[in-house]
Amino acid sequence: MSALMFGVMLLALFALSVPVVIALGLTSMGYMASAGIPLQAAVQRMFAGLDSFPLAAIPFFILSGALMEASGISNRLIDFAQSLVGRFAGGLGLVTVISAMFFAAISGSSAATTAAIGAILIPAMAKRGYPRRFAASTQAASGELGVIIPPSIPMIIYALTAGVPVSIGDLFIAGILPGLLIAASLLATVYVIARLRGYGVMRDEAGNVELPRVWPSFKAAILPLLMPFIILGGIYGGVFTPTEAAVVAIFYALFLGVFIFRTLSFARIGSALAASVKSSTIILLIISAASAFGWVLTANRIPDTVASAFVAASENPIYFLLMINVLLLLVGMFLETGAAIIILAPILTPVAVQYGIDPVHFGVIMIINLAVGMTTPPVGVNLFIACQVAGLRIEQIIKSMLPFYLVLLLNIALITYLPGLSTLLPGLLR
Repeated sequence: MSALMFGVMLLALFALSVPVVIALGLTSMGYMASAGIPLQAAVQRMFAGLDSFPLAAIPFFILSGALMEASGISNRLIDFAQSLVGRFAGGLGLVTVISAMFFAAISGSSAATTAAIGAILIPAMAKRGYPRRFAASTQAASGELGVIIPPSIPMIIYALTAGVPVSIGDLFIAGILPGLLIAASLLATVYVIARLRGYGVMRDEAGNVELPRVWPSFKAAILPLLMPFIILGGIYGGVFTPTEAAVVAIFYALFLGVFIFRTLSFARIGSALAASVKSSTIILLIISAASAFGWVLTANRIPDTVASAFVAASENPIYFLLMINVLLLLVGMFLETGAAIIILAPILTPVAVQYGIDPVHFGVIMIINLAVGMTTPPVGVNLFIACQVAGLRIEQIIKSMLPFYLVLLLNIALITYLPGLSTLLPGLLR
């Protein structure tokens, strides 16, 4: 099977809506069969792809986030966010962004952030007179912070599949400034829209400003907010590895939910475990199939071919990054973030290194582009979740999403061409 047929087969399976793990597996086995390689080799590559200690961080971080959510942490974070920004125009919209930023620091998942915060704030915004389209759009756009602000599941996947040495800890730290930049720009967007459309501050039925007090709400939220500091501090302090940090996060979540807040019952722990097993199984199956797929890519020298094609097109890294951004935005519209990283990272990252681009910076670029894909049709996960909570169809909120799309594209440009936003903090902490 030629490289061209190899690519056509994979794209055809995607077009037929074949699940990613099956598409990768069938394509890999098809190549091996045509090349006379025993199919047992595909199974061996799949098992070898999962034989990695750092890979265990993924299910552990997923479980820690699920336990935090089951403990009712989102309500505490929302109360604290309300106390900070609820007094401004469009207060609940601002609360949505701040709450998503806080929850992102403990979940590592864009979909989990959108679901946990949106389930509370989208109905609350509708009740206070905000248009449901605006509420859903704000939540969908804010949810992407879940994979940018550490800890981040896609960052772990990228570090393990990039094809060049990349530190998970460096990636986590690298996501902080870009995440804060995106959060600040979303806050500014919500505030401007609120002022133009006359969305007011949060008030009770008597017309009085209704806000939690800052200090009590901060005390209620401080322990959950300490989790990212424990994780990042432990990793960079050399106390534990990223995988061990994920286990620490689990015990910390259990400690808060069982002994401090006393909201984590056996039933809720069971539900969190079940949800985590489902999410982890999907991701790990894709990674195992991608391992065989990656072997086929290498056998066909596809990374070298892609590198030569990019260099032939332009030796200028500015143009290279422009082409990469366009490619990733298009891919993000059709492929789930984890799957896209597994397929593209081992091909594109070595090429980026040849252009002199830091692989940590390139990883941030890739993840942010694909995170925007979570907010775009036809398969934007955040968009589906927000619409489901708001009771809307996707086509009903596209117009409301346009200002957010423009702001997110501006952020992509800034983060792409100002590498210091991604590399400053890891450089200072090394």
